[in-house]
Amino acid sequence: MGGVWKVLKWILGSFIVLALVIGGAGLFLYPQIKEVMQASNGEFGTEVRLHTVEPGRLVRTITAPGEIEPVRRVQISARISAQIMELPFEEGDRVVPGDIVVKLDDRDLRATLESARANLGAAIARLAGARAAYTNTVVDWERMESLYKTSDVSKSELDSADARMKGAESDRDAAEQNVEAARAEVARIEENLRYAEIRSPINGYVTKLNAEVGEVVVTGTMNNAGTVILEVADLSELIVKTEVDESDVAPVQEGQAARIYINAYSNEVFEGVVKKVALQHSFATDRSKFFETEVRLIPKDDRTIFSGLTANVDIEVETIEDVILAPSQAVLDMRVDELPAGLEKSPEVDPNKTFVRIVYRNVNGKAIATPVTIGSSDLRNTAIIGGLSPGDVLVVGPWATLQNIKHEEAIRDIYASSATEESETTVADEAEGDAADSSTDSTGDVVATRASQ
Repeated sequence: MGGVWKVLKWILGSFIVLALVIGGAGLFLYPQIKEVMQASNGEFGTEVRLHTVEPGRLVRTITAPGEIEPVRRVQISARISAQIMELPFEEGDRVVPGDIVVKLDDRDLRATLESARANLGAAIARLAGARAAYTNTVVDWERMESLYKTSDVSKSELDSADARMKGAESDRDAAEQNVEAARAEVARIEENLRYAEIRSPINGYVTKLNAEVGEVVVTGTMNNAGTVILEVADLSELIVKTEVDESDVAPVQEGQAARIYINAYSNEVFEGVVKKVALQHSFATDRSKFFETEVRLIPKDDRTIFSGLTANVDIEVETIEDVILAPSQAVLDMRVDELPAGLEKSPEVDPNKTFVRIVYRNVNGKAIATPVTIGSSDLRNTAIIGGLSPGDVLVVGPWATLQNIKHEEAIRDIYASSATEESETTVADEAEGDAADSSTDSTGDVVATRASQ
């Protein structure tokens, strides 16, 4: 039993000595092993996506929701209260200026007009009588004045003649005013008769019909709107009324180019230009502030785009030419006091600030932290105005890898790795196919495969 135990201790001691020898050699050779592994055709290292930066054009935009509206839209209301007799056009019909779009019941107005014309005739007749009476009183006063001068009539008789003349003059003036009033009434009723036929003032389409034949429309007042019978819109010139958030409105100016995305035309992009920016804010339903901005839609063709469609607008507020562009995801923040040794002296590092923007460049298979100075950004790219040169290769993903990558960490391109694996798979498949296509004769010699023919 003692002999067995000695043998076991000897074997165990031998294993421990062997492990120590191998471990020591591994520690001694680790740097060389690591370098060989990293240089083995990119087979080792953290998988990343790489991107070569080049000068390009960056367009910064702000996005705002909106709704399509025609520049010219007319709401047709009645100027008299009456029953609708005819609506010659339906929604979607085209109209031109002068087309009758509404006919109202005018029978009462015509009867009233006849009565007003009769009253005018009577007033004119009364005026003629008043003028004749005035003329007679003038003649009588002149005669009495002559007789008074020769003492043939008394002063009281002359005064009576003067009073009759002045009374006749007043009656004549009143009769003239009655005639004018009667004429005005006739003109008013004739005007109302013209309002019984409502005509389109513009070229366009009937976009909304709010009433039916037989309904009675009412006129509006200062406090109460009248009945809007229909709407006519000129759809040849459209705008998008957008709601630009107050935090985005400062750089928006008239004349800026815009891209319009209409929900109803999901596969198309329309061009536009900023037409007007409100100087006074409005409130959204959530009480946030916005500035109404009109963007004119530039039509692509002769199609009719409907009023009221929902759209989103990207307004180009800044354009930078010939600037190095980096995917925005590749630009990271790093604390200045955590920069790798030596990088704090970079001209892109401001020692008075807490953070600095960095990217990771691919240099000989290693991720090298590089401070940069950035400019404007769009939805995908950021302008790099200092710290990079055209042709630099950046680590741009994956996102999770970017958050954990370290300075001088070994990296390899995901796509290059995929291409290598695909190539190896193809070679293996071809070899396997060649083996399958081979055959032997009766002596065991290999017959040429189809691949070698």
